[in-house]
Parts: sequence; C-alpha cells; structure tokens
Amino acid sequence: QVQLVESGGGSVQAGGSLRLSCAASGYTDSNYCMAWFRQAPGKEREGVAGITSDGLTTYANSVKGRFTISRDNAKDTLYLQMDSLKPEDTAMYYCAAHKRKNYCFSFAYYNTWGQGTQVTVSS
Repeated sequence: QVQLVESGGGSVQAGGSLRLSCAASGYTDSNYCMAWFRQAPGKEREGVAGITSDGLTTYANSVKGRFTISRDNAKDTLYLQMDSLKPEDTAMYYCAAHKRKNYCFSFAYYNTWGQGTQVTVSS
C-alpha cells in the first residue's frame, strides 16, 4: 500500500522561505510521477509543480521562479523549496503521486495523496 507523508509546513512572513518534504513508501521502484498541490479555503485544489522520475519539472505560472520541486529517488522523498512567499501562497499543501509516467505533467492523473501540511504566509 502506497503512503505519502508530508512535513515542513508552518507560518512565515511574506518574502520568507519554507521547504516541504514528502516521504513515499510502498512503491517497488522509482518509476512514478510526483507533484505538489495546494488548496486554499474556499478555492479548488490546484497543481503547483510536478516532476518525473528523471527529474523533469513543470510549474504553475503563479509559482514559477519562486518554487523549486525536486526528488531524491534513493530516499523516496519529494521536496518543494518555496522562496519569496506571498500571502496568496497560504494553503494546505498536498503531495501526490501516480504510476502513469508519460503523464507526470497532467495534474488530473494524480490519484494517491498525502494528508497535507499547512502553509501560512502573513503580510
């Protein structure tokens, strides 16, 4: 059974940085897509960034140039480095994964989710 466990959320002032981590377990190899999503109160969940097993990445326009997604396949861990944070980045952040490796940049395919970690950015 696949499990995803996020950590690293918290509260920070605008302009600050946070690093999220997501530990994956239950996969027999590293050939799976991973991504970060977020959901703010009253809004739909949105894809923030995705990454292939080989390290190719995609970003939502709203975070491009400020957030960096990466993964360590040896540790089965996904990361999201968030810099220059803005109040509008405040949301619950979720780690997600799926095994259809040709569709890592299609956020609709993600079907395995972590429990989420809260990020709050104050002005």
